[in-house]
Amino acid sequence: MKYFASDNYAGVHPEIFAAMQRANTGMAPPYGNDTWCEQACEHLRQHFGGEARAFFVYTGTAANVLALKCLLRSHECVLSAATAHIHTDECGAPEAVTGSKIIPLPSQDGKVRIEDIAKFMYLREETHFTYPRVVSIAQVTESSTLYTVEEIKVLSSWCRENGLYLHMDGARLANACARADLPLAAFTARAGVDVLSFGGAKNGLLYGEAVIFLNPELGREFPYVQKQLMQLASKMRFVGAQFCAYLGSGLWLENARHANAMTDLLASEIAGLDHVRFTHRVEGNALFARMPGEMVSRLQKSFYFYVYDPNDAPGFPAGWPLVRFMTSYVTTEEEVREFARAVREGA
Repeated sequence: MKYFASDNYAGVHPEIFAAMQRANTGMAPPYGNDTWCEQACEHLRQHFGGEARAFFVYTGTAANVLALKCLLRSHECVLSAATAHIHTDECGAPEAVTGSKIIPLPSQDGKVRIEDIAKFMYLREETHFTYPRVVSIAQVTESSTLYTVEEIKVLSSWCRENGLYLHMDGARLANACARADLPLAAFTARAGVDVLSFGGAKNGLLYGEAVIFLNPELGREFPYVQKQLMQLASKMRFVGAQFCAYLGSGLWLENARHANAMTDLLASEIAGLDHVRFTHRVEGNALFARMPGEMVSRLQKSFYFYVYDPNDAPGFPAGWPLVRFMTSYVTTEEEVREFARAVREGA
């Protein structure tokens, strides 16, 4: 079985394991007060700016939820794309923990737009409604599309003018930087993002995500939230060691570039087929397409990938589900070409 379902399926990069092994020597202060976490935070400041204040948690869901917890009161709400991970894939954790609603905005490409946010600002006029306080975007989006730097700047400026915070789910931010050939700060600190959930587990880490407050005042009480919500690890040095290896040598960018390149190769190999229709531009490390359902069933006997939406869509033949093909830093050219050959032949 070859896997094109998710970059979560990939294992841990050897350099990350080696860094954890080096950290597994001798005694070290617990709860992030060790030299590895200190060095990791310094790496993050180098990438995101000297004002960046970072904290480490175990999972991407925890990073998103704890970040939002610091921005919201229970009568306030988050506006996000209807496809956003915080809305569709986190089992209601943001609502359960923050006590705040998520209001999904319509989006054909995974992006949030000002005109759609503006339609919900009337909610501030009545105490019967929840009060919009946070806009959450993902880079790369759940549709594997990219916000440009200018799009984020315009959005963040509008948010500031209207008393909204801008949160970014950066689970695949590395892929966006690799695609655009830009540094991490370009899409975040320099573009006006207030809080970032920065992931590594999809790009070579074993576990561990960073919550980075680019508006540091917003993170003043985060240590209490982190402890109360069970994300303050005793042996945090093993998260810090991973981020040192990840950011210190450029591994984050090398891995992301390879994952993107494998998706590009797959796209070039199956473009133009009558029985495969792409639904979005290929900008991250995922390809979205519709194809006949019977073909999907045959392909999945040898290649595992997600059926993203089994329902029919306007403009496509009936019985053509939406599928997602995703590559990772361990995907090989041989695997891609084998898969593409099966797709071309209709498996």
